[in-house]
Amino acid sequence: MRKRFVIHEHHASRLHFDLRLEIGGVLKSWAVPKGVSMNPADKRLAVAVSDHSLGYINFEGTLAEGTYGAGRVAIWDNGEFETENADAQLKKGKLVLTFYGTKLKGEFTLVKFYNHEKNWLVIKSKDEFADQNWKLETVLEPKK
Repeated sequence: MRKRFVIHEHHASRLHFDLRLEIGGVLKSWAVPKGVSMNPADKRLAVAVSDHSLGYINFEGTLAEGTYGAGRVAIWDNGEFETENADAQLKKGKLVLTFYGTKLKGEFTLVKFYNHEKNWLVIKSKDEFADQNWKLETVLEPKK
């Protein structure tokens, strides 16, 4: 069964991307400093952050100065994903999923660092959607 995902482009104190997956009635979330890549050679750090409510899946706007994560937020990509038994995979520290997004397509793996609660890697599988020449493009203009 397909579930929803969103990747927020988040211009906070530093630009990063928030990967959010609909799992168990919440949005399981990771901050990905360099963004998710379609190039299998790129292994991107993904730091687990607190779950977000499902209502956050469509959020775009500005988080007020003085609040956690203050800055501009836009949807960088969204769509659906598939995986088998997400809760069990998360407990084991390896989540294999297939994205059906506008930008992200095909299989990806999230792998938890050994002996570390928050740090994961997000890696694109070598499939028909992989792109060795892929370059990240932002949707928001950088703050001047």
